[in-house]
Amino acid sequence: MDTIQIHDKKFRMSVPEAEILAAVKRVGEEINRDAAELNPLFICVLNGAFMFAGDLMKVVNFPCEITFVKLSSYEGLLTTGTVKEVIGLNESVVGRNVIVVEDIVDTGITMERILHSLEAKGAKSIRVATFFQKPDALKRPIKVDYVAMKIPNDFIVGYGLDYDGYGRNLKEIYTVVD
Repeated sequence: MDTIQIHDKKFRMSVPEAEILAAVKRVGEEINRDAAELNPLFICVLNGAFMFAGDLMKVVNFPCEITFVKLSSYEGLLTTGTVKEVIGLNESVVGRNVIVVEDIVDTGITMERILHSLEAKGAKSIRVATFFQKPDALKRPIKVDYVAMKIPNDFIVGYGLDYDGYGRNLKEIYTVVD
C-alpha cells in the first residue's frame, strides 16, 4: 500500500520492509562486534521498540538477556514533554552493561530519563540502540551508540510506532501526509 488512513490522518509509505530489515541487520552486527564480551542486559522500551527488539535479537549472536520497561510521552501526534513510567524495571542493573533498545529518539527527553535512572540504579555501562533518530528534533545532549536510520522531524507510524494506538503492526514505515 502506498497510502493508508489511520483515524483522521493519511500516511504515505516512506521506508519499505526490506530497507528496515537491512538496517536492523547492520545495527545487530555492530552490537555483535562491540558487545559480545560484555554480557549485556538489553532493555526494550515498550510499546514502540518491540518489533525492533524482536528483529534485533534474531541478529545478536551471543548469549544475552532481554527485559522490558514501558514509558509514555506521546498523545496523538505530539510529545507531552513529560515521561510517565507505566511498567518499571524488575531486574537489577547494578554492575551490569546495559543496551537500551528504543524505537525512536526525537527530543531525547525520554532517553535522558532512562539514562539517568539506569545510572542511579548502578549500571556499569549504558549504550543506546535506536531504530530511528530525528536529529532536528533533539533537545537533550543524548549519545546514541547505534542508529538504524536518521529521519526528518515528521510524524511516522509502522514497525512498532503508532498513532493513537494504531499502526504498530505495519511492516513498513509511513509518514503523515496532512
